[in-house]
Order: sequence, then structure tokens, then C-alpha cells
Amino acid sequence: MKVSGFTFLRNGHKLGYPFIASIRSTLPIVDEFVIALGPCDDDTEKMLRGIGDPKIRIIPTQWNERIQSDYSVKGFVFGQQKSIALFNCTGDWAFYLEADEVVHEDDLPKIRAAMEKYLDNARVEALAFDYLHFYGNKNTIAWSPGWYRSEVRILRNTIPAWSSESLFFNVVVSHKQSRHPRAAHTGATIYHYGWVRSEAQMNLKTSEIYQHWVEKPVPPVDYTQIDRAALKLFTGTHPKVVQEWLPKAEGIFRADPNHQLTSREKKRRRMLWLEKTFGLKFNKKHYRLIR
Repeated sequence: MKVSGFTFLRNGHKLGYPFIASIRSTLPIVDEFVIALGPCDDDTEKMLRGIGDPKIRIIPTQWNERIQSDYSVKGFVFGQQKSIALFNCTGDWAFYLEADEVVHEDDLPKIRAAMEKYLDNARVEALAFDYLHFYGNKNTIAWSPGWYRSEVRILRNTIPAWSSESLFFNVVVSHKQSRHPRAAHTGATIYHYGWVRSEAQMNLKTSEIYQHWVEKPVPPVDYTQIDRAALKLFTGTHPKVVQEWLPKAEGIFRADPNHQLTSREKKRRRMLWLEKTFGLKFNKKHYRLIR
């Protein structure tokens, strides 16, 4: 069994991505790691090459900055870059990570075992993970129907598939139709640190990235403006590779106690109540689970 890791990246250092930790977290279980690297004006490429692992293969790319954002498919340029990296993978499985996603070393045996278990089961087209979304600091996770709780991150590399957006994959059924992949669960977790970076870095990222998602400017980020009911204290351990990157913090992140709930947050509170009361699950996912 051969396993490829892959991602896409541009100005990762300037925008506050823990991309070195992300890549290092999967190197023990992949045979190659493919990076579609767009034009950078920071030291991202130097840092990548500084990892010094022969498994890493960098594919220089260009970004189509002119793709219109007024279509139903948003962020298509991210899907393009993700697909470029995928199309250069040579493994039986292709393991994708966003540049702010990290795998815990304790989960590596589970992930490897899942790939081996389903290697010859053609019904399983992908493998899914649970998610921990850290918010504000390293001690806090955001947990509500507004934050996806599971997603596909490993794709069988022998099927016709690509990505129309950066988050999920599409399996091509015909010239006019595609669908979400059929997936089994790995039993492992992705640690997502995008909302731990500084507000300054987040606002810089927003100004550079959201031009591909929306036509109008996005207001500045203020981490304190969030529903406190969506925040939970994290009591586990972080992956070793990311611990030096994480800013020091004590206790749970303090949201603004006077924050006025938006209509969307009110809806998510009701959904949380339904989940706790009746055991319902409002999980947003882009795959069909095979048990």
C-alpha cells in the first residue's frame, strides 16, 4: 500500500498557518507529500524546503485571480489548487490536510489501520475524521451545528474525483453529474487551529482569501463576538508537532458577555438544545457513511 499526503499553500507563514506542523504530523505514515505551492511573498517556500524530508514534493502553481465569485460555487480557485495537488499524488490513498489542520501522533496507528482495512473494499471511496475546532486559544473548542464535526480527508486515488471547493471532494459519476464519496470512519480526529492565530493574521487572511468567496468586503474579525454556549473547555492533549506553535493561554477563551446573538446563533442554540434533549444530530458532512 502506498499513501500520498497532499495540500495547497500560499503565503502560509504570513497568514499564520501552522503548515509545518500540519505536514510533519502525517509524514510518518505517508510515502510522499505533495504541495501545490502558489506564488508567495513571504518565506513559506524556504520553510517548506527547510523540513528537509525527501518525501516532500513541491509543485509550483499559479492562481487564477480572475475567477468570478458571483456563481453558486464559491472559492473555486481553492478547489483548483487542491485538485492540482491531488492529481499529482501517486499513492493508493491520498491524505489531504488543510494548512491549519494537524493529526495527533496517537491517531496515526488508527489511520494506517483504516487504510489497510479498506484498501481492497471498492465500496469505500474515502475515509472520514472527527473534528476539533480550536477557537480563541488552545484551551477552547467551538462545538455547535455551525462547525462541521466530521469530514473526509482521505480519498481513494483510483476513482475519478476532484474538488470544486477547498473543503470537500466530488466523485465524478458522469459528464453531467457528481456526488459526495462513500466513506468509512477512521476513528481518528483532525485538530483544526485556524481560529487560534492572532486576530491580525486572521484579518489579513480574510482580506486575501475572501475575495474568492464573496463580492463585498468582510468586516474585521473580533474573536470575542461569539455565542458563549458554543465554546467548551478542551481537556485533552495537543499533537506534539504543534505545541511550540501554540500561543500560551490560561483557561477557556472569554467571549464578550454582552454579545448580541445573531439570528444564526439563535438557530444553532435551538439545534444544540434539540441535540442534547432528543439525541438528534445536525452534523453537516459531505460524504455518505458506510458502516
